[in-house]
Amino acid sequence: MHSEDVASQSTHSRTGTGSSPTIDAVSLAIIEQLQEDGRRPYAAIGKAVGLSEAAVRQRVQKLLDQGVMQIVAVTDPLTVGLRRQAMVGINVEGDLDPVADALTAMAECEYVVMTAGSFDLMVEIVCEDDDHLLDVINKRIRTLPGVRSTESFVYLKLKKQTYMWGTR
Repeated sequence: MHSEDVASQSTHSRTGTGSSPTIDAVSLAIIEQLQEDGRRPYAAIGKAVGLSEAAVRQRVQKLLDQGVMQIVAVTDPLTVGLRRQAMVGINVEGDLDPVADALTAMAECEYVVMTAGSFDLMVEIVCEDDDHLLDVINKRIRTLPGVRSTESFVYLKLKKQTYMWGTR
């Protein structure tokens, strides 16, 4: 993706927390319109979904306020100088929350999830280069209290990245 691409993505459904807001067919249609073009004017969205511009504006604001979606610019990390990406599996002794919170606070950690299976946590890291990645893993992640082990999966080539799951 390019820096000018704008995506609308569902975030609430991925977290598994809280009660899920009710999303009707019209709101789903609005989300689909924004996923096609995050800069699409409310008037054009309204025409496509059968609402006024003001009604679309209100629904979009409600979806944003509820955490159902966010509208963001999606960049290709390579074009902004971030040439190394990796997924890191982490095993933790004890409570996962403090480790997950520390990882969430690191700018290089783009995605932090608690998992079941071989790893307790999976973290996507985006760095400038191999030295930066090594520094993050060796000096910042492995030294966190509770981290027992890590396994790194360095990305060689990104084949697909999409943010269209919100309306399936």
